[in-house]
Amino acid sequence: MRIAVVHSYYSSRVPSGENNLVDAHIQVLRAAGHEVRVIAQSTDRRLRRRSYPVEAAMTAATGVGPSPLDELHEFRPDVVHVHNLFPNFGRRWLSTWTGPLVASLYNYRPLCPAATLFRDGSVCTDCPSSGSTRHAVRHQCFHGSSIATVPLALSTRFADDPVIQRADVLTTLSSGMSEIYAGFGVPADKLTVLDSFVAESSAGPGGDMWLYAGRITRDKGLHALIDGWPAGHRLVVAGAEDEADPLPRHPDVELLGRVPHDELVNLMGQSRGLVFPSIWLEGLALVCLEAFSVGTPVLTFDDIPAGRSVTELGVGLAGGRGELPSLLERAAESFPALREHCRSVYADRFTAAAWLRDVESIYARAMN
Repeated sequence: MRIAVVHSYYSSRVPSGENNLVDAHIQVLRAAGHEVRVIAQSTDRRLRRRSYPVEAAMTAATGVGPSPLDELHEFRPDVVHVHNLFPNFGRRWLSTWTGPLVASLYNYRPLCPAATLFRDGSVCTDCPSSGSTRHAVRHQCFHGSSIATVPLALSTRFADDPVIQRADVLTTLSSGMSEIYAGFGVPADKLTVLDSFVAESSAGPGGDMWLYAGRITRDKGLHALIDGWPAGHRLVVAGAEDEADPLPRHPDVELLGRVPHDELVNLMGQSRGLVFPSIWLEGLALVCLEAFSVGTPVLTFDDIPAGRSVTELGVGLAGGRGELPSLLERAAESFPALREHCRSVYADRFTAAAWLRDVESIYARAMN
């Protein structure tokens, strides 16, 4: 199969799981014998030009900008897979490309200028609910700046977004994420879940500590989690703390800072459970899949898509945020018996082979 992958790479100044995921997808497709042409724009390269901020803002606001059309016509792919166009690709080319097209939705950018449906410490759907992005400009939702938010506010079209309109299939990271998009008018028959994948790791023995691993930002919910963390439960935090927004101090919480990946996977295997306290409407992140790969269940909350996935798959426990002490007690009792099941779910859903099987089916669906 001839597959064109279109992706605007985010800057390396901020680590991007999406960049890494796209690269991993390309490697798996090529290893399976598919001919893959990567049509990319690099923020790192474009940042070398002094005019780049203005160029990026104009591209976002108007949809006019670099286009992959010339390369697509030259390559003649069987299917095009669009991962990300922001901020370096225009969007007007979508109306003229007539071949099969799959687009992956990793966040909520078509619905929300901030891409997270999150503001001031809680979920916010003001823009898609009202059909207007004036709220985003007023609240400075992109980079804390009204001026920076305006181009994204002008480009947000909700269910009429050019990518959503043109794609034959839209992939999301979870059924909960698909329902959010469908709830704001995206055709449900276009939406399908495409699970991510991580490399296989050896099963871990488990232990008596809880682990948080990931970015330490307000939308990830760790500040609030520690505020309510009950005494007597050891929580280990692997991630770089923001000196400008430090975490609350707690006698049972140990801060390790940034941890090398191999060491992090080892910590997961020695943990009773991975705590995933995100406040924004996040699905199962790669860190959750890595936990399943070593047999470690996930403790999360039922007000985010990840919580629904954990419950549906039986790979942990999700409950109300005000129930944290009882959730921890229940999880401490039930998690040891879930370790083998977590590994089984990982093998069935979250390996490269499982992803390849599913994405080939999605490509066939788009082509037909």
